[in-house]
Amino acid sequence: MTAERVRAEVVASNMANAETTRTATGGPYQRQHVVFQEAGGGFAQAMQGQGFGMGSSSAGGVTPGGVEISGIVTDNSAPLERYDPGHPDADANGFVAYPDINPLTEMVDLMGATRAYGMNASALQAEKSMMSASLDILK
Repeated sequence: MTAERVRAEVVASNMANAETTRTATGGPYQRQHVVFQEAGGGFAQAMQGQGFGMGSSSAGGVTPGGVEISGIVTDNSAPLERYDPGHPDADANGFVAYPDINPLTEMVDLMGATRAYGMNASALQAEKSMMSASLDILK
């Protein structure tokens, strides 16, 4: 859930800076991407840790599944050039460099992050309900 929250925050930052032509480092804002990686050592390692599969069981209770954030990378695509001679960041020919950010692509990414977060929350709620029902049976 944390990874999807960060993904949504990065997408929101991209959308908020879609028209930013000058940053502290100079030049237009550059789009950012979240890179996920497998968390918990992987399924095979988790199964070995539980005594299943071949090899030693030295993994010792690794939690299977899930993702974590490997990093946030900057998109190095060329900026979009628009003719706007009255803009303070215009070059000698009157062109302004804008970030190469497509609002439609960002909205699709945001919808994906939102849905994944919601599905994870639903799965967590279902797990809590099953645990509660199990405890009620034991009473």
